[in-house]
Amino acid sequence: MEDRIRFIEHQGKKILFVDCSRCSPDELEKLARLVPSYVTEQPKGSVLLLVDFTGAKFDRNAVERMKQGTVYDRPHLKRSAWYGTDTLPHVFYENLKNFSQRDLPTFKTREEALDWLVEK
Repeated sequence: MEDRIRFIEHQGKKILFVDCSRCSPDELEKLARLVPSYVTEQPKGSVLLLVDFTGAKFDRNAVERMKQGTVYDRPHLKRSAWYGTDTLPHVFYENLKNFSQRDLPTFKTREEALDWLVEK
């Protein structure tokens, strides 16, 4: 699973990329457990996070684990962007946003998400 979490670069900026594409709910849950250790190693307010959910499958347990991570990571994030969220049920997305008290912007494409992350 750790091969799905790595740093990439876009326009000279370091971005933590989490590849959740085509993950099962169990795989999503495992990734959600791993991501905080990568995020919290970085200085507070510094992490640009990009997540690809293309073709991922969600269930209540996976979303519950994701909720915990979104709260735990919050102090270290500068911005986060998600794309490929077509399979994420709206009720789960709203639940994640409300629980984490974070803005979780979604984008249609990877390029749109990357450009938005580095624009400020």
